Amino acid sequence: MYYASIGIISMIVLSIVNFEALRKVKGPQASSVRTMYRCFLLSLLAYFLSDSLWGLFYDLRWVVVTYIDTMLNFSTMVLSVVFWVQSVILFTGSKGRLTRVFLFAGWFIFLFEMIILAINLFIPIVFAFNEANEYQALPARYIALFIQMSLFLASATYAFYTSVQSVGSSRFHYMTVGFSGIIMAAFIGLQMFFPFMPFYALGCLFATCVIHSFIYREKDVEHVREMEAANSKAFTDGLTGVKNKLAYIESLKELELRADKQSYDGYGVVVFDLNGLKEVNDTMGHKAGDEFIKSASSLICNFYKHSPVYRIGGDEFVVILKDKDFENRESIKAQFDRQIDENYRSGNVVVSSGMAVFDSAIDESYTEVFIRADRKMYERKMDLKSRGKVR
Repeated sequence: MYYASIGIISMIVLSIVNFEALRKVKGPQASSVRTMYRCFLLSLLAYFLSDSLWGLFYDLRWVVVTYIDTMLNFSTMVLSVVFWVQSVILFTGSKGRLTRVFLFAGWFIFLFEMIILAINLFIPIVFAFNEANEYQALPARYIALFIQMSLFLASATYAFYTSVQSVGSSRFHYMTVGFSGIIMAAFIGLQMFFPFMPFYALGCLFATCVIHSFIYREKDVEHVREMEAANSKAFTDGLTGVKNKLAYIESLKELELRADKQSYDGYGVVVFDLNGLKEVNDTMGHKAGDEFIKSASSLICNFYKHSPVYRIGGDEFVVILKDKDFENRESIKAQFDRQIDENYRSGNVVVSSGMAVFDSAIDESYTEVFIRADRKMYERKMDLKSRGKVR
């Protein structure tokens, strides 16, 4: 039972430490690093399971079942080696001829193990059970473990050598891979001389914890940051830096969802439209028109600092009022209008705006609120135009 208990404990610890990594994900979050590392962990869990069952079956002297489980044990062992090599390559970002050599070595070990296990069904060369139902380790087992130990030592040597030539996080990653390789090689060596001790399982557990703590977690966080940056770029207007129409549509979905759940306290909408953009484009060119749009965007953002600003068209902007902007909406709108009146007189950028607030007594959706705000914006626009020529 001692042997079986080590495998069970290894399964539990590996599952707890790598709970997030074991969880299957789809879409953008499923990076190649995470996918391959998950395959490696699943192969290890299969090995731990077969290893713990081996101890149980052997104690019960169920020879036939123990024989089958031993075959599975060696198979899952070398399968984890294949996934380990591929995971390490992805962790470190290694490329080149030596990388292909390590990949070949991993698959060679797997195929070699499968061949000798197949032969063992007819001619015992890996393991056998004597007349007293006692397990016997045979020469091919030692050869297979020695080849594995050599691979881990070679990968550790390569990792330490490459770390000297690397800088920053890459250097740290290579050193971590080197230490994990040394750990695995040491425990494989112990397993060779003590076949009735679960040293291989312990080595896998320790090496995996090192990889997870110092590489995988950092890689996973880095991937999340990259996805967040990509999402942010997708929802940002390239000219002004405010949120774009795609972000606006997503925000409307959230508003409607909150309203359906009856957890919304109300909101306000301000609609903006630039006066005179076409004239600027026609007389001064589109480059001047772009500067005109950016000036208008900056003006809106300066007044509505606590709410998302969206550019939903060439010269159209929308603000969905939140927090302090919603609480102080009347005073902010009044200040904005005074600034626009001043800009009109001084010949600076002029932006018409209209505001409306959600009213559960008359509004069934966001559309009604937007229409009222848009109508007020149009009224403001007509008022400004009635004063004379506007830029």
